[in-house]
Amino acid sequence: MKVGVGCGKASDAFTAAQRMAWEATSNGNITAPDYVLAFCNEAVDADRFLAGLTAVVGPGVPVVGGSALGVITNDMICCEGHPACAAVVQSEPVDFKVAYADGLDEDPRAAGAVLSNRLSPYEDAKLLLTFYDSIRSAATSTTPPVLNPSGPLIDGLSENPQGDCITLGAGLVGSCRLGATRQFCLDQVRSQAAVGLLLGGPVHPYFRICHGCTPLDGIYHRITRMQGDQIYEIDHEPVLDVIDEACGSQAWRQRRPVDAITLGINCGGQFEPPREANYVNRLITGVLPDGRGIGIFEPDLHEGAEVQFMLRDPEKMIESAQRNSVALIEQVLADRRTPVCGIYIDCAGRSAALSNTAVEEAALVQEAFNQHEIPLLGFYSGVEIAPLMGKSRGLDWTGVLIIIAEDER
Repeated sequence: MKVGVGCGKASDAFTAAQRMAWEATSNGNITAPDYVLAFCNEAVDADRFLAGLTAVVGPGVPVVGGSALGVITNDMICCEGHPACAAVVQSEPVDFKVAYADGLDEDPRAAGAVLSNRLSPYEDAKLLLTFYDSIRSAATSTTPPVLNPSGPLIDGLSENPQGDCITLGAGLVGSCRLGATRQFCLDQVRSQAAVGLLLGGPVHPYFRICHGCTPLDGIYHRITRMQGDQIYEIDHEPVLDVIDEACGSQAWRQRRPVDAITLGINCGGQFEPPREANYVNRLITGVLPDGRGIGIFEPDLHEGAEVQFMLRDPEKMIESAQRNSVALIEQVLADRRTPVCGIYIDCAGRSAALSNTAVEEAALVQEAFNQHEIPLLGFYSGVEIAPLMGKSRGLDWTGVLIIIAEDER
């Protein structure tokens, strides 16, 4: 299996995509491309970008990916301008299959089931990478965005299990404005779709989840009024007042998305010492235009759910990225396997621009992979998908780091 990565800024989407595809094929010493993973900011013309990639790799080579707030590679970490990246893959001897499903905005569970059926049968599947449009309806100056939930999609994907296959992936966003997203679905650009890449045969996927939040205190709060992805009351009090008290001011209200605090769901024991790895965090997209509530980035909470306020911890975030990237590479090497490439799916809120840090935590991942000369393709996402406590879930405020490895040659 060979992987090459190209990246850059794509103000001229067609020409830039051609250059990135040539760069990737050259870097990976690729003579017969099998598929491409590609991501670009919403400022990039996605149709022209796809056309540029296809002009180099050939019209029969499927492209999988879509919108991203920014990109992360061995040479570049960028959210500004027109960032884009592409990984060209020559898959042999690793088997692969690609497919997509429409109708995500109508029934995400059904879309997941359709995608799973189109990828089956596959007896030796090891890894399913899936990417979907996070945004069902884009935000406007007067209305918040409506989001596609990851939970029903993941449930639909699980209706037709692929043996011991693990599911990893992302809900895609193209900018912090939460505008409309696009998907690269094989040979076309689509919206409201989920696309999947299934890998099998002599391949070994490894992953780690990088966290970065700690409970504000030990207090559990109950959601007492909400609708969809909008929360109005916690503990029978207006949610804005409750968060004001937790934060000690109203300054958080000015941020979109909110970068100081998240809502955490403890998937472990409630009375056990808190463990970062047991938490699923929900990003607060901001105060609703009418000032009556907040939006959250996954509409999977419900009235009666117990949550904790979680503080974003930049130091812990950076430490987690460094520790997990080094440990994951060491794990692969200790198993006497060869890392073929890395994929870093990083929450957009963890970027330096949105987390107000002087250091990009993705730079620690980049450094670790560069030390071992492992090709790295990454992007900033809206939702990250990875197994947590035995079940694939939609996550927020995490970085999901993946290594695809083969047995030693």
